Amino acid sequence: MEQTITIRCRNNGQSIQVPLGSTLADIYEQLDLKMERPPIIAYVNNKVEGLRYRVYKPKDVEYLDITTSSGLRTYTRTLFFVLSKAAHELWKECKVSIDIPVSNGYYVDLQMGRPVTLDDVGQLRRRMQEIIDQALPIHRHETTTEEAIRMFEAEGSMSKVKLLKSQGELYTTYYSIDGYPDYYYGALLTNTSQLYLFGLEKYYDGLLLRLPSRSNPSELNEMVMQDKMFGIFKEHHRWQDILKLRTIGDLNDAIDKGYTPQLIQISEALQEKKIAQIADDIARHRGIRLVLIAGPSSSGKTTTCKRISVQLGVNGIMPINISLDDYFVDRDKTPRDESGDYDFEHLHALNLDLFNEQLNALFRGEEVELPRYDFPTGRSLMSGKKLRLPSDAVLVVEGIHALNPELTAHIPQEFIYRVYASALTTLLLDNHNYIPATDNRLLRRIIRDHKYRAVSAVQTIRRWPSVRKGENRWIFPYQENADAMFNTAMLFELAAIKRQAEPLLERVPENCPEYAEAYRLRKFLHYIHPIPEDQIPPTSLLREFLGGSSFRY
Repeated sequence: MEQTITIRCRNNGQSIQVPLGSTLADIYEQLDLKMERPPIIAYVNNKVEGLRYRVYKPKDVEYLDITTSSGLRTYTRTLFFVLSKAAHELWKECKVSIDIPVSNGYYVDLQMGRPVTLDDVGQLRRRMQEIIDQALPIHRHETTTEEAIRMFEAEGSMSKVKLLKSQGELYTTYYSIDGYPDYYYGALLTNTSQLYLFGLEKYYDGLLLRLPSRSNPSELNEMVMQDKMFGIFKEHHRWQDILKLRTIGDLNDAIDKGYTPQLIQISEALQEKKIAQIADDIARHRGIRLVLIAGPSSSGKTTTCKRISVQLGVNGIMPINISLDDYFVDRDKTPRDESGDYDFEHLHALNLDLFNEQLNALFRGEEVELPRYDFPTGRSLMSGKKLRLPSDAVLVVEGIHALNPELTAHIPQEFIYRVYASALTTLLLDNHNYIPATDNRLLRRIIRDHKYRAVSAVQTIRRWPSVRKGENRWIFPYQENADAMFNTAMLFELAAIKRQAEPLLERVPENCPEYAEAYRLRKFLHYIHPIPEDQIPPTSLLREFLGGSSFRY
């Protein structure tokens, strides 16, 4: 008699009996769910698993399509795999680096020993489509790490070799398409034919790999040129070349060899030099009276603001800080979101008229009484604090809306200098596995929320999609308005925040939906060797999150 187990499907709330050892794909067929879009991946007891995963015990299962973050990540990883295989077939000695997210896609660096041409892009695009049309199965393998290292050494994939050597694991999982092996730290699709849409364009000296839109998967994401953003990524790559750090394998190797003090000192010095350059540029523009600093959640814009203020002082300029939070409108005038809740991230949650009126008065040399927002009562009050702007001073204002033109619509634009600050992670796990910048910021926020706001990792992870939605609406569209961009990510950062982040993630219980994201972040942090945080200086931007800063917040 065939042995069966119980599977509880979270998509429809039903439980069914399935044969022991059934794959998730088999179970989906039995469920007859009729999802609007085909499943790409599934949560099994709130852990992401591929559709070839076999079940041998009772499980909770939820099928996910491309409109979910986990589904889109799986689709994207598989597309990286097909691109790498196609490039390997066309130009055997070519090295592929899936590099940075930019222009609503991913920058791909083809190291061919010559410039990339439009003909190269066309060849690669056609070969990728041929691999997809062949409907090739994607196989998952488990082998000893020693064998995996030998295999990738033979392939010339030294970034994978360095990563695997730094892990100390007995066994390693890798994937293959038609005999071509590759390593990915997350699940993949089961067949190349599931990749129904992609784009590939010439982009600067490399390529831009374009993906389906998560909100409208039948179309590609709109390609938005981000020249300044791309430039700041390239600048950070030059910093990495100074320290010889391009991958987590490089970072682990440097830590193991005792180079942590040098990593911290040089990284901090490079960042301080950049801040000084921004302050010098502000000083050269003699007519600047207002410095606006914007950035997404946990980008470190508050410390960036403080450090720029210090460097302005070095230039003989008096920085005067004004908080946008004090310009909130009365709570009953606050816009509401689609759920009917107050939307405090909405631009019109701020009293724009008062803000513009007071700043223009200050620029005319007049005295103003600054407002104060009373959060318990939700009322905008006058603070009693009077301010007149000295001739050698500039106002420094930071907030999520600082680069939005509507915020300062009635202020002379020649008075304004705009800075965009964000944690733009440029380290890769290996050449085919990027690290999302949003993961870096989420880890920062989990630590900060726990340390300073008594908010659990569960609550932070639960709120994160809403935060990201607000960023996509109110921050990211205005990035390129910046006069200067500042990358707040430290090259050693993930090794420094690992010790504080991991225990918080481990407290997320398996029976809550946020466990899937916590588990994914834990799995990712597992690759990174930790460093002691006592070597990080008190002026470091990381101290905003880790604690121990010499700045007052």
